[in-house]
Amino acid sequence: MGFQICFVVFFLACSRGIGSQLLVQPEQIHLSYGERPSEMVVTWVTGNSTLLSVVEYGRQGLTQRALGNYTIFTDGGKLHRSMFIHRVKITGLQPQTSYEYHCGSPAKGWSAIYFFRTMPEGVKWSPRFAIYGDMGNSNPQSLTRLQEETQRGAFDAIIHVGDFAYDMDSDNARVGDEFMRQIESVAAYIPYMTCPGNHENSYNFSNYRNRFTMPGGDGTGMYYSWNVGPAHIVSFSTEVYYYYTTDGAAKRQYEWLEADLIEANKAENRALRPWIITTAHRPMYCSDSDEPKLCTNILNFVRVGSKAYPKSLETLFYKHGVDLQIYAHEHNYERIWPMYDFKVCNGSREYPYTNPKAPVHIITGSAGCKEGREPFIKKGLPWSAFRSNDYGFSRMTIHNNTHLYLEQVSDDKNGTVIDKMWLKKDRHGAGTFDCLW
Repeated sequence: MGFQICFVVFFLACSRGIGSQLLVQPEQIHLSYGERPSEMVVTWVTGNSTLLSVVEYGRQGLTQRALGNYTIFTDGGKLHRSMFIHRVKITGLQPQTSYEYHCGSPAKGWSAIYFFRTMPEGVKWSPRFAIYGDMGNSNPQSLTRLQEETQRGAFDAIIHVGDFAYDMDSDNARVGDEFMRQIESVAAYIPYMTCPGNHENSYNFSNYRNRFTMPGGDGTGMYYSWNVGPAHIVSFSTEVYYYYTTDGAAKRQYEWLEADLIEANKAENRALRPWIITTAHRPMYCSDSDEPKLCTNILNFVRVGSKAYPKSLETLFYKHGVDLQIYAHEHNYERIWPMYDFKVCNGSREYPYTNPKAPVHIITGSAGCKEGREPFIKKGLPWSAFRSNDYGFSRMTIHNNTHLYLEQVSDDKNGTVIDKMWLKKDRHGAGTFDCLW
């Protein structure tokens, strides 16, 4: 399988060329989870209409067919370049089963053949993720290692926590095209789950909204949730607090988040999926020396709200028992103690991540981009448990209802694991935190 992926990447790179125009053949192929475990969504791009959007797939040969549709996306840049974005949802897939597939149309041609594996049945399995943010198409330092580990079957999904390509709209969206080609060697094989960052803001986040296909939520990937094994994962936009609009986007997102967390905390749901994890771009806590308005500001908009909508996300997540919050934006890695309202709320002195009294925060924004790394405040801050500005990414495995493991991989140190965390919880749920001293 590894040879197959490498050959496909080499062939596509040679045939398309850097900066090439979009062709009628499918490109920028990537997967995402659907709203049910038995679904997989395939998204791709062509430069012209292909009349049909088709995925042929099967367990042994391309024996089945799923039809979808396309939309025409026109970038907001000076040239107003247009592309056809195709989406096909495959339904009725068998659990824990490998499928091969290609996409395209009978009249205009097909992609190479790729493969994916569906989720196991039920909730009693241990999903494995690669997690990172802030990866560009220039200096994507971690991408080679991510490709290698994907080939070895190390992950069930990727979570990209905002900031893509640097930037997807640059050069009339050609930079976005090139980035989507680059990640195809990963994203065509395992679901590539996303959330928006500040570098996606141009033209009302239009490149982000159109290029990715996420399940449910607002329908454009700005906020949504999905279930995987014993976890409920909630993705949202921190950017609604910084790019102020009068259309009520921040209010709608907050109300959706509240309703989603209430549903996830119903006794029957939390018993099935006790872990609630949020993913978003800008952090509530950090210790960068070049971002004092974000890192040390008690009025950090992500924590307490802004004029866009003044209600506190930190209070909402604390109230509803969110276990883990994952962010990026800072071009480094930082493991933070359990936190609420600028207080460190460790489980105990000896075992800070065993039954913590508040949500745990992780920053993983060091995948690599043209802006390089970001420095830390020299002596750290009270909430800083571990910090590194090595290029790299995080691996996370949710082992069962009580044990979650996260580690940071340094690409600078040839894949060495430089940090580890076991998060252990005997009890999950709304109202279970106790950090009010």
